[in-house]
Amino acid sequence: MNDNLNDNQELDGSESRFNTINKPSLGAQPQTPIVFESWHDPQPEPVKTEAPIFADPPPAPVEHEMREVHPTAMNEPVIHPTPKQRINTKKPSFWLVTVCLILIFVFFFTPARVTTLVLGIDWRPSDSPWLGRSDTMILTTIPPVLPQVSMLSIPRDLWVTIPNHYDNRINTAHYFAELENPGSGMQAAKEAVEANFGIKVNYAVRVKFTGFVDIVDAFGGVTVNLPEAMSGLEAGPNHLDGKQALAFVRDRKASDDFFRQQRGQLFVASAIKEVLNPLKWPRIPAVLAVAAANIDTDLPIWLWPRTAYALIFSSLKGFDAHTLDRTMITPWVTDEGAQVLKPNWELMNPLIDGLFK
Repeated sequence: MNDNLNDNQELDGSESRFNTINKPSLGAQPQTPIVFESWHDPQPEPVKTEAPIFADPPPAPVEHEMREVHPTAMNEPVIHPTPKQRINTKKPSFWLVTVCLILIFVFFFTPARVTTLVLGIDWRPSDSPWLGRSDTMILTTIPPVLPQVSMLSIPRDLWVTIPNHYDNRINTAHYFAELENPGSGMQAAKEAVEANFGIKVNYAVRVKFTGFVDIVDAFGGVTVNLPEAMSGLEAGPNHLDGKQALAFVRDRKASDDFFRQQRGQLFVASAIKEVLNPLKWPRIPAVLAVAAANIDTDLPIWLWPRTAYALIFSSLKGFDAHTLDRTMITPWVTDEGAQVLKPNWELMNPLIDGLFK
């Protein structure tokens, strides 16, 4: 092949593309070598050129979000963010709210009267765990909806008709029933009150006097605030242990059974207030353990919240406490020489009807 061809010599087709040298024309600009940018190389400063005087201004640059891409992440799959979980803001169902309100209303504001007979049993050692007379009898009632507790103390020597046992003291109803059929004393005492007072007694609670001492001691004693000196105690606050508390509620030496009834009500109110003292709360488990062995009741557990609430409310506001007036009772001596109290029903009934009906 001839390498000495001049610039004006025409090719005859015999030349190979491998030995043909294409010379640039004289007026052509040299080509700029291609430069591949790298992410780690510094970027050159842009060349500033002056815009023509009468030229239109260049369009504003479009801003793009710049994100650095690492070489190792180029082949990784794109992960799209998962949508946020929707928070359930649905309001509680109307029926669920209604049921909850009904339960609260039933537990704390039962729309029915609840009358309970409280018995203090003068228990003596025997084969029957509850054989004894009910020497303390307090009839309590909680009216519909309201939490106010009303109390009426019944004299233990009140001469009434005992169902299936003729006329006798009202405190013997419990004794006779336990003697004949152990475990039936509470029901017999309720029936005696219902038959003579003409009211419905729903439930009963009985406490052994011997257990009464243990319960008060487990609670660390009870402070009783006396309006005046009585039963050997001075007016004002008196802190009583178990034995002192039992002597206080049963004392008849310096007074009669009417004052005894008032002291019993006063002690019950003081004991309930003691439960509200936070310093006493650590003792509650021990008190419940002792009470379980010395207290018996047929009050259903679903009524315990309402009863407790009513007792606490009444202890703060004041119990509606009553005793039978002396004009309502006539002292009387039976043919056997027993000193008892005959009821004057025409004077007692208005008080009984106003509290329990």
